[in-house]
Amino acid sequence: MSQEKFYYVYILASHQNGTLYIGVTSNLIKRSWEHKNKIVEGFTKEYGVDKLVYYETTNDINSALLREKQLKKWNRQWKLELIEKENPNWADLAMEYYKKECDIK
Repeated sequence: MSQEKFYYVYILASHQNGTLYIGVTSNLIKRSWEHKNKIVEGFTKEYGVDKLVYYETTNDINSALLREKQLKKWNRQWKLELIEKENPNWADLAMEYYKKECDIK
């Protein structure tokens, strides 16, 4: 019996209304940790884009890749509105997850 696999389309930000990065991964927590710890060379490391502010989940890699491309084509205002609809305080969702998993008060 195989376990269902999930894929995540995510948006990172340098800070509220700051630089944005959109990506896809099959392991959101690991990938966000890599960005936070500057393990990922390139754009996110160079611009300090390491705050997970939005993500979507799907069980189909093709859907995830199509959604990533779609979001990358959106204008900046649409991206900001998407983030603020789901995460109005621009909380770092990775940190929220870490706190929950580690039961940190």
